[in-house]
Amino acid sequence: MGKFTFCFATFFASVLTCGWAATNETIPAVIWHGMGDSCCNPFSMGSIKRMLEEKIPGIYVRSLMIGDSIIEDMENGYFMNANDQVKQVCDKLASDPKLKNGYNALGFSQGGQFFRAVAQRCPSPPMINLISFGGQHQGVYGFPHCPGENYTICNYIRKLLNLGAYESWLQDNLVQAEYWHDPLNEKLYREKSVFLADINQEREVKPAYKTNLMQLKNFVMVMFGKDTMVDPKETEWFGFYDPGQGKVKYTLQESALYKKDLIGLQQMDKDKKLHFLTAMGDHLQFTDEFFDKEILPFLK
Repeated sequence: MGKFTFCFATFFASVLTCGWAATNETIPAVIWHGMGDSCCNPFSMGSIKRMLEEKIPGIYVRSLMIGDSIIEDMENGYFMNANDQVKQVCDKLASDPKLKNGYNALGFSQGGQFFRAVAQRCPSPPMINLISFGGQHQGVYGFPHCPGENYTICNYIRKLLNLGAYESWLQDNLVQAEYWHDPLNEKLYREKSVFLADINQEREVKPAYKTNLMQLKNFVMVMFGKDTMVDPKETEWFGFYDPGQGKVKYTLQESALYKKDLIGLQQMDKDKKLHFLTAMGDHLQFTDEFFDKEILPFLK
């Protein structure tokens, strides 16, 4: 297949184990879309699903729908509590007999950190490889652009976050607030963040989160080198701003998350389970060649 640039569902776009080892069957894949997208958009997740089915004949691919319709699915990407979304997905995966022996997870934009939460909270069925495309694992601090067709929703969300991302009613109902990470007020973030601070073990430490994540065979993180949608883009590799300001950044290896090994990333790094990849495009833009060379080997 010739080279093409695959661009879909940006951060706010409104278009977008074990059991297999003894057999020669393909490992199922489950995909989770980003904000403003839906499970079945033919230009985003639909295209990804078709691509996987073409490249890996016989593979079972499930594209997650959050809710009971495509409209609900898109709306829930903005307004359904992230913890409730993760719980719904855990239930869906557990009830799918085709996934009982394990699956590979591909999360796009916020689907990346949501799938990580699934790995940490719901070890059955087993997630084998986690591939995060532009996931915001240390959260975001600002939204530089708001592309897509529905500018009204984007502008509304900006105004709500400006009012106070850590207000309880926003934390309970606005997805973006649940992984908003304010480096100017780390204490408030740790106290009030109902999702991100939890899965990053910055509140109550839950040993299972670490144990479960370390069961992954590989944790692949794709950062987009020219990302203008996610601030900072280094969050896609667990980097973020140093506390107290919004300019100087730290890497995963410099973070307390890594040094204290709160979720197992230090040990996974030593075990060569962590893979840091760069796609030289804007948010969620990558070539067919990049996918074939860098991603496909983890799926076969």
